[in-house]
Amino acid sequence: MTSKGKVLVAMSGGIDSSVTALLLHEEGYEVIGVTMKTWDYASSGGNRKTTGCCSLDDINDARILAVNYGFHHMIIDIREEFGDYIIDNFVDEYVAGRTPNPCVLCNTHIKWDALLRRADQLGCEFIATGHYANVREENGRYVISKGKDENKDQSYVLWGLKQEALARTKFPLGKFTKTEIRQMALDRGHTELAKKSESYEICFVPDNDYRGFLKRKVDGLEERVAGGDFIDLHGNILGKHEGYPFYTIGQRKGLGIAMGEPMYVIRINPSDNTVVLGKKEDLKRAQMKVRRPNLIKYDNLPQETEVLTKVRYKDKGAMSQLSINPAGEITVDFFHEVQGIAPGQSAVFYEGNDLLGGGFISQ
Repeated sequence: MTSKGKVLVAMSGGIDSSVTALLLHEEGYEVIGVTMKTWDYASSGGNRKTTGCCSLDDINDARILAVNYGFHHMIIDIREEFGDYIIDNFVDEYVAGRTPNPCVLCNTHIKWDALLRRADQLGCEFIATGHYANVREENGRYVISKGKDENKDQSYVLWGLKQEALARTKFPLGKFTKTEIRQMALDRGHTELAKKSESYEICFVPDNDYRGFLKRKVDGLEERVAGGDFIDLHGNILGKHEGYPFYTIGQRKGLGIAMGEPMYVIRINPSDNTVVLGKKEDLKRAQMKVRRPNLIKYDNLPQETEVLTKVRYKDKGAMSQLSINPAGEITVDFFHEVQGIAPGQSAVFYEGNDLLGGGFISQ
């Protein structure tokens, strides 16, 4: 064993996780690479070539890199646990009229748990991933902060991690930009790796057609939800929609209805199979509720906490005040109205660059 110890590195075969493994290897850690097979890509039913993470080509790329550098690599099959939890939740959320966050759930409930279990079995003190974020110990807690590259910062999808997991987690890429990471790959002679494109698709929906995925996964879904009404904020019928699970808050395109002016999805009502349409300004709200919160920076939420709140991954965020309500949810009061608040998505709270915590938007 090296003086630095053993680290289990999640390797998807892409540039970020590959450079993560190389950096830790060069720093003197004993690296064990692991690629997690999360989904049977042939069963996705999509029409286009898989571009999500951990395709068969990516798995082979991860293995070859490990062999070339002399560290161990293994593939672990977590399709059953992934499918039972992540995909069932994905479907259930859309059927409930919400917009799910599968990557957040996967990090929190699947990938980190799977990594830590294997790390224990292999005698690894640490685990590492290629996320663009940082983690440090402060005042007895492990605090996540934003990555150096503002365009690549991935702290948003990590709000659900527990302290026990963060205590053993390393994010080597947090102090670098994506450009610097590509240059590192080139400097080490990995030209093809440096050229690899990124995927922003959900791994189990490789054609990015979530409507088609839902139709394939839920027998009779179209018959159950088709023929509902588009209505306005006053309940007036505007036309027929194709089924409420096939729409998201803030959606403007693909509504199949002409009103003479741009209309947006304002609210989704599964109980009566209606989709509420309105103008862009109708999307604005000054308050929301957040369920199942997880705090990162503090044990308990300080009273009347003022933070920057993001309501989606690429959101710039808006200043707000947080408080705990009697139901154990966090009430978020924005200083100025924000738009596009979608139940099911993650609300993530920041103090400066530090991740205070987050939760799922309930309403």
